[in-house]
This record gives sequence, C-alpha cells and structure tokens, in this order.
Amino acid sequence: MLGEQEQAQMRDVIRKLKEQMSRVYVGQDELIRGILAALFGGGHALIEGVPGLGKTLLVRTLGSLLGCDFNRIQFTPDLMPSDITGSHIYDQKEQKFVFYKGPVFTNLLLADEINRAPAKTHSALLEIMQEGTITVDNSTFQVDDPFFVMATQNPVESEGTYNLPEAQLDRFLVKLYIDYPVELEEYRIYSQHAGQGEPEPEKLEPVMDSRGVLNTMQLCEKVTISDSILEYINRLVRESRKRIEVQLGCSPRAGIALIRTARVLALMDGRDYVIADDIKEMAPACFRHRLILTPESEVEGMKPDDIVNSLLESVEVPGT
Repeated sequence: MLGEQEQAQMRDVIRKLKEQMSRVYVGQDELIRGILAALFGGGHALIEGVPGLGKTLLVRTLGSLLGCDFNRIQFTPDLMPSDITGSHIYDQKEQKFVFYKGPVFTNLLLADEINRAPAKTHSALLEIMQEGTITVDNSTFQVDDPFFVMATQNPVESEGTYNLPEAQLDRFLVKLYIDYPVELEEYRIYSQHAGQGEPEPEKLEPVMDSRGVLNTMQLCEKVTISDSILEYINRLVRESRKRIEVQLGCSPRAGIALIRTARVLALMDGRDYVIADDIKEMAPACFRHRLILTPESEVEGMKPDDIVNSLLESVEVPGT
C-alpha cells in the first residue's frame, strides 16, 4: 500500500514533467502517458510514426528532464552490431586490447529509425534490452541502471525499412503510435518556431535524476492490483489466442506488461489501486506488437488494434 505522501510525490513529479515537456513539445498527451507508463513500469517503448512528427524531439526532451545520461543511435543499413555495443581495440601504448564502450552504455538510449538497419544489428540489442548486459568477445559488461530504450520507427510501408524480428518486438513493453497533430496544436508548433526558433530540450531544468527514476519505479510496484483485475487480464490474453484472425496470440509477457503499465497509470491518476479503465487504456499498446495476424486477415486490411478493440468489447469487465 502507498501512503498519501508517496502518492502526492508521484503526482508532483508527473505534473512537473508535463509542464516542462510542454515548453518544447506540443500536444500528443496520450503518447506521453504511454511513454511514462513504460518508463516507470521498467520497460522499453517503441514509437511508430511517419517522419517529421517530432519523435526524436520527444525523446531528447524526456532525456533532459529525467537528468539521466542520454545517447542517440541513428540506425542505418550499414550500421554494425559493434557500432552499438562497442568493441575491443588494440592500444599500442598499453600493448593490449582495450574495450571501448558503445552508445548503449547510458541510462536513456534513443534508437532512432530502428527499422532502417538489418536484422543482425537488431539482434545486438536483444540481450541488452532483456538482461541489461552486453557480451563482447567472451567478456560480459553491465549497463547502468536504469536502462531504458526508446526506439522510433517509420511505418513498414516506408522505403528502406526492415521488419523487426518478433523476438525483439516482444522486448518492448509497449508500442505507441504518433499521429499528425490536431489543427490547434499544429498552429502552436509553427508559432513556437516562428517566435523562439528550434526548441532546445537540453536547456530544460531536470525534474529528477537516475536515483529518482528508480525510486518512482519502486513506488509503482506497490500499487494494489486485485484478483478480479488479474483475472480480467488473464481472460484478455487467453482470448487473443482464440481469434480466427490471429496466427499468433499474446504471450504471458503481454499480461505482465499490462500489470506494470496499469500500475503507473493508476498512480498518475492519483490512485494506489488499478481499475479496469487502466487496463483498457494500456491494452492496445501492450498487445498490438505481440499479435501476428493471419495472411488472410492482413489482405482484408485488418490491423492488430482491431483485434484488441474487439477483445475489450467482448471480454466481460470485472464487477459487471
């Protein structure tokens, strides 16, 4: 159980984060909630959207506000695994091989346009994202804690993109979409650039540090989740495997992702317990990249979100 002081602390942190982010990043409130749910839920986030919508700016802004070490990797077709992890290089002065750390040795890693690199490069992130360790030339290195990957990707229909392997998609706690801003928000973006020029997230005052992030993650783990809500999650996950439109349904990892992110939403909304609405809000983000549709369903134009919406409509909510 969480005390009033702890709940107030979380609400204050979220309020400050949103206030500071709004100084350089306009709109996309639903996306920001999803990213914070992934971050404080202790997982990684995949953001998909067409170029030019500010995906990179959003991650840079969050990195500055969290006060954590931040690195960025621009994924390209010629990017090698060693460009990510680092490698041993012979030091003539020391007369031995010395390991030079790659950009993954950080707290917050922006993997920009991750689906523009081939599969062998994607695989370099698998161990890091799941285990928090890196193995290079039979030597194992630990990445700093917290370690959070925010990857952006262009839609797979875009030129020069590769499909991410299923194993790596499953490593992301959530998959979020970023869409075009509404008319008023788009006008604010133009007004902002016309007045002060290009936003500079690095000039923002940090709201917390890496220790604060870890403390907030621990707070979220104390949020109560009832047996009825757990049963609701169980039914949603199991029902996803029974749909004839689905070739591969959700694994238990999808249900675990729902638990972790729903707890964060509860605290963000001033509660120390999870309700069904938290589950409904996060189900699309936790399920959509773990559902593999049949070829026939894809030809008919069906999307994973259609299946998730159908599940939410058909599976009975606790207490109803």
